[in-house]
Amino acid sequence: MTSPHDPSAWQRPDDSGRPASARLVDPEDDLHSPNFGGDTETTAIPRYDTPKAATDQTPFGLMNDPEPLPYVQPSAGLAPGAYGSTATPTEVEPADSARSDRRGTQDLGLLLLRVAVGALFIGQGLQNLFGWWGGSGVSEFRDYLADLGFRYADILAYVAAGGQVAAGVLLVVGLFTPVAAAGALAYLVTGMLAEVAEAHDDARLSAFLTDGHQYEVILLCAVAAMILIGPGRYGLDAGRGWARRPFIGSFAALLLGIGAGVAIWVLLNGTNPLA
Repeated sequence: MTSPHDPSAWQRPDDSGRPASARLVDPEDDLHSPNFGGDTETTAIPRYDTPKAATDQTPFGLMNDPEPLPYVQPSAGLAPGAYGSTATPTEVEPADSARSDRRGTQDLGLLLLRVAVGALFIGQGLQNLFGWWGGSGVSEFRDYLADLGFRYADILAYVAAGGQVAAGVLLVVGLFTPVAAAGALAYLVTGMLAEVAEAHDDARLSAFLTDGHQYEVILLCAVAAMILIGPGRYGLDAGRGWARRPFIGSFAALLLGIGAGVAIWVLLNGTNPLA
């Protein structure tokens, strides 16, 4: 092994002592012979500062002419069939679009409305069933329904009082709220027709809204509004669509409650409240 500082290692060896098969590589050996028939022309690369008129090729300028970008310029959307898809560009919502679904204290107000209406139904149902808090009890409630002209008053008393308690509990916890509110609305509609019939018999129909029945009218409107607005997010129905954006189902539940109340009156009573 020789030292890199040894000048003899970098000298061209002479011909003495070399094998007969050894020869030095001469760069001129790669040149074509004079009788070579191939194409020895090469493509000339223009200089960047060569004027355009001096050459057929367009040079790349360093100051004024922009160089071509190595990627495709962005367009308005993907061409049909690009990347195997024919979908058109979709609208991208703003980053704060999730905030548009916030409803402030509306859910808290709906919780208060649900609990208030549900507690009223639970209390009245327990009064009709067991006579608690000065209630009539199921026997007197049955006699009251029979005096109003309802058929099957024995069964209807238990069904009506039990339905009040069940609807009230569901409203308080916010479970199956449209169905519970529709049942409560049906009970209120039937009771309203019974009150109208009783007021008509007593010849006090003109004073119906001034003798204490305005409370029942307001309660009926509150239940109907609850069906249309929805129960809100503070309840067991929070993950369902009718809790946040009620629409067609709310109209169906509203019509179901009104229709059921009228049907109960027609089938089990059958009298015209205004006759």
